[in-house]
Amino acid sequence: MVLAAVLILIGLPVMLAVGEAVSYHVRNRNNGSMISSGEHREYLLYVPASYDPTKATPLVISLHGGAMWPAAQLATSQWNDVADREGFLVVYPSGVGGDGPGHWRMGGAGRMKEVRFISDLIDRLQADYHIDPARVYADGLSNGGGMAFVLSCTLRDRIAAVGMVAAAHLAPWSSCTNPAPMPMIAFHGTADTATPYHGGKSWTAPRPFPDIPGWTAKWAHRNGCASSPVAAAPAADVTRLEYTGCAGDAAVVLYTIEGGGHTWPGGGSLPEWFVGPTSHSIDASSEMWAFFRGHRLLRK
Repeated sequence: MVLAAVLILIGLPVMLAVGEAVSYHVRNRNNGSMISSGEHREYLLYVPASYDPTKATPLVISLHGGAMWPAAQLATSQWNDVADREGFLVVYPSGVGGDGPGHWRMGGAGRMKEVRFISDLIDRLQADYHIDPARVYADGLSNGGGMAFVLSCTLRDRIAAVGMVAAAHLAPWSSCTNPAPMPMIAFHGTADTATPYHGGKSWTAPRPFPDIPGWTAKWAHRNGCASSPVAAAPAADVTRLEYTGCAGDAAVVLYTIEGGGHTWPGGGSLPEWFVGPTSHSIDASSEMWAFFRGHRLLRK
């Protein structure tokens, strides 16, 4: 009996580790896959209980950051809570990188494969669900935010508006071959050391990042907006700039979080020692949805 007890105690940590590994896999697994550009791609789709197949329903495409994965983006952004409240579908595509953390390719042929994947994913979901083609939106965190910029230039005929949180802009403006007006809302912290608010080099990429206010002003110029933005302060640590008078009502909005890190405002907390503090003065996902729902794709 003593020997049996000792064997159980020795084996218990292993059993617990195996159980935790299984639990982690269940929590983080994707629920959809497809072949795009000859590559196996995966995604995590959320359909709220209120979904009615007889009604055209909006779709939000939320792109994870580099070294993250769909379930991590779900937990960080908490888009599912907004989808439950407002009645739309959310899909979290997986970047390349195998079964674990992935990233979005920003250059050359790889970038166009990512664009094709998102386009193919929209096709797949429109075939399986009653998606409103005029209300498809894309947003992303960090590397995913940079990918949202790429989509704004390459899928202007399929995406009605984009959102970015702590965006890592690695694709230059010169890569935007279709600079048609696109509504955009962005969130960025002043204490972000991964993608610095005022630009420059960081440990995350070999090339320097652009100045975020300057990047936003370029986007406003792209959209034909008035040069002077309207300022507001929705919270003590938050400033909101909105460029108005834009072509096609394609407004441009920047939320600046004073002291905010490389995080999702109002979302799930990330390790503060690594990415900095998360502000809960505003909810980026709720603010994004309020912006998105005011824009529909204008078809010619």
